[in-house]
Amino acid sequence: MTLPVHPNFKSHLAELLHHALSTFTNTDLGINIEFARPKQISHGDYSCNLAMQLAKPLHQDPRTIATLLINAMPTSPYLEKVEAAGGGFINLFLKISTKQQFPHIVLESSKEFGCSNFGAGKKIQVEFVSANPTGPLHVGHGRGAAFGACLANVLTAVGFSVTREYYVNDAGRQMDILTVSTWLRYLELNGLAISFPSNAYQGEYVRNMAQLIYKAHGNHYLHQPDSLLQDISTADVKTEDDSEILLDRFIANTKKLLGRDYIYIHNFVLTEQLGDCRNDLMEFGVVFDTWFSEQSLFENGMVDHVIQLLEQKNYLYQQDGARWFRSSDFGDEKDRVVQRENGQFTYFASDIAYHFNKFQRGFDRIIDVWGADHHGYIPRVRGAIQALAFDPSKLEIALVQFVVLYRDGVKAPMSTRSGKFVTLRELRQEVGNDAARFFYMLRKSDQHLDFDLDLAKSRHNDNPVYYVQYAHARVCSVLKQWGENPTTLANADTALLSSIVELSLLQKLIDYPEIVDVAARELSPHLIAFYLKELAGEFHSYYNSTRFLVPEIPLRLARLALIASIRQVLVNGLTLLGVSAPDKM
Repeated sequence: MTLPVHPNFKSHLAELLHHALSTFTNTDLGINIEFARPKQISHGDYSCNLAMQLAKPLHQDPRTIATLLINAMPTSPYLEKVEAAGGGFINLFLKISTKQQFPHIVLESSKEFGCSNFGAGKKIQVEFVSANPTGPLHVGHGRGAAFGACLANVLTAVGFSVTREYYVNDAGRQMDILTVSTWLRYLELNGLAISFPSNAYQGEYVRNMAQLIYKAHGNHYLHQPDSLLQDISTADVKTEDDSEILLDRFIANTKKLLGRDYIYIHNFVLTEQLGDCRNDLMEFGVVFDTWFSEQSLFENGMVDHVIQLLEQKNYLYQQDGARWFRSSDFGDEKDRVVQRENGQFTYFASDIAYHFNKFQRGFDRIIDVWGADHHGYIPRVRGAIQALAFDPSKLEIALVQFVVLYRDGVKAPMSTRSGKFVTLRELRQEVGNDAARFFYMLRKSDQHLDFDLDLAKSRHNDNPVYYVQYAHARVCSVLKQWGENPTTLANADTALLSSIVELSLLQKLIDYPEIVDVAARELSPHLIAFYLKELAGEFHSYYNSTRFLVPEIPLRLARLALIASIRQVLVNGLTLLGVSAPDKM
């Protein structure tokens, strides 16, 4: 390489324009300099509307401002020209020689191409999935897993020190419901039948856990349930709330009846479901650094501690026998209960303690990946963080919308308690990990996702993961047919890459580090999937219209260097998504 090419041209061009702007104003106008890709090649490689943004604060015509900025820009070794256009757009043209060097940069950088030190080693915690361990993970959890894992990969690629964490809800009511559900199925195996609550967990996995207990312990946990239905009558059930109240009575009576045996069954079902969750996620390529127990917050006194702190700061009050947090003081629509009339702490209380713990661990940023149905939870959590004297801006919430799964055009149900749901494991077995991971990233996380199983299993170009992987396999096939050492391509004369298609592909290579950077800044890893689809599309067109193993050796090596660099970028992007890059299809 004769010229050290800047790894992120948008960043470089922004620096040039910032310098130009500083020559005629010292005022910070708070304007972000952004660039777009012009639809027409004649309009340059980048277009910027900065002059239009400056027109009002500077009281000048946008075209005049554009000209002033262009004249004040420092010289760049990467730019062929800069010109004002239209009503004040600034169009910037890269030198062709700059673009032609990128195959060498990609091949020399290899797996590091697209990486940066933007994060500067700052500590980020990404907490994701965190599903209640009350049953197998379903396809909705799978989207959160794919998103969180990919986001963590992207943040790591740009230089952050990332901790991947799963918050285990092992202390709440849902675990009690699962425990009682399993014990009732165990009673059935012992010849006793109690009317099974309709709002208990119904899935076959509950029967399987009951069978494991029965096989290991026989009738050891068989308690005569004479007092189980005390104060319980289905005649009292008129609403869904009534049903839940009766289920709570059922749980309380079961705990009293079983005594210490209840603790064993509770711990058994927790261990079974949590182990299944770990294995499922590991098989999906999702690995966590930390599994944080909610129960530990009670055992080490953290929940009591934060409640006392809030009490001391006068952010709690008593009403109707319960303790309330003044979350409305922090923008929430109403105050929230942290301790019920019966003395039990709410989920919100342990969530406050958990986030208190996160801040105590010294993370520079904390990212929670939540289901979209938890959107209303954001103000109260941020309010509690602020009340505890931490900076709430350090907490970022990434919302993941629901997944609608279709098989043969029919929508599949997903309800954990009813047991009628499609598990993540079933999805993976049907379409494979690669398709699942890629399809989950085909929409921005806060948008609904329709997952088409038939498309995901297909082997044609309409299937986006097949389309991208096939591009990689095609490059591998060409290089294998060539048969020589790919490392020699570092010496190829890439100045011979001059066709419109080749220059467009070179620009796509240039775009990759910028895409990774934006994906990290905006918590939008889906941009990687979008980019790979576009790169694969341009490559397939190039493949179908161009001969690579031409007789002219310099041109052959130049084209091979280009497609080898495309292969490397495909590998790097697919790796961030957690998707494999097969050599043949």
